[in-house]
Amino acid sequence: MKNTAWVLLAGLLITDAQALDLKGLGDIVEKVGGSSTSSSSNNSAVSNLSEQETSDGLKLALNQGVSKAVGLLGATDGFMGNKEVKIPLPESLKKIEKGMRLVGMGSQADELILKMNRAAEQAVPEAKTLLVNSIKQMSVTDAKNILTGPQDAATQYFKKTTSTDMAAKFLPIVQKATANVQLADTYNKYAEMGSKFGVIKKEDANINQYVTQKALDGVYLMIAKEEAAIRQDPMGQASSLLKKVFGAAK
Repeated sequence: MKNTAWVLLAGLLITDAQALDLKGLGDIVEKVGGSSTSSSSNNSAVSNLSEQETSDGLKLALNQGVSKAVGLLGATDGFMGNKEVKIPLPESLKKIEKGMRLVGMGSQADELILKMNRAAEQAVPEAKTLLVNSIKQMSVTDAKNILTGPQDAATQYFKKTTSTDMAAKFLPIVQKATANVQLADTYNKYAEMGSKFGVIKKEDANINQYVTQKALDGVYLMIAKEEAAIRQDPMGQASSLLKKVFGAAK
C-alpha cells in the first residue's frame, strides 16, 4: 500500500509541477557533572558569587551569543552557505529529486532550495527581540541553574521560553517567501495526502511549516555552539565579569 501511494504521489508531483557573542557557556558540564567532589566545589564557587554578579555575567554572555548567532544566520547565505544549517528539500521530495532532474525539473528543485534558505535568512532577525526579552526575564535561579547545568542548559532555556513565539513570527515570513514557487505549491497540494498514507512525515506535510522548524533548529544550533565556546574558554572572554562568573563554575 505504501509503495503504491508513493508512486502515485511522485507521479502527481512531477506531472503537476511540469505544468508549473554567546562565545559559549561548554566543557563545564564535564566538570560539573563529574565527581561529587568536583560538583560540590563548583556549586560552592558559584554560590560565593553575588546574585547580581551571577545574573549580570550570564545575561551579558547570552546577549553576546544571541547577537552573534542571529547576525550570522540572518545575513545572505547565513543558511544557504552554511552546511550545518542549510535547509535541504524535505526527505520525501528528495526521494524523487533525481527523477525531477531527469525530466528537466532540476531548476525547479534548485529554486525551492534557494527560496527555503532565503526565507529562513529573512525570518531569523525576528528572533533577536524574543531572545533578548527572554534574557531580561530570566530569574536569578534560572541563571544559577544554567551556569551549573549541562553544556546546553542555556540553549534549552531558550527553546522552552521562545520556540512557540518564534515559530509564529517566522511562519508568515516563510509563507511570503515561498508564495510564488510552483514546486512549493505542488508539494503542499499532495504532501498532506502523502502523510495520510504514511509516505510523508506529518511534520513535512507543509513546506512552510517544514522551513519554519528548520529555521528554529538553525537558531538554536548556533546558540548552542556559542554557549559551548564560552563554557570551554571563559578566561578568553573580554569581560572581567564573564571571567569571574564562568571561571567560578570551572
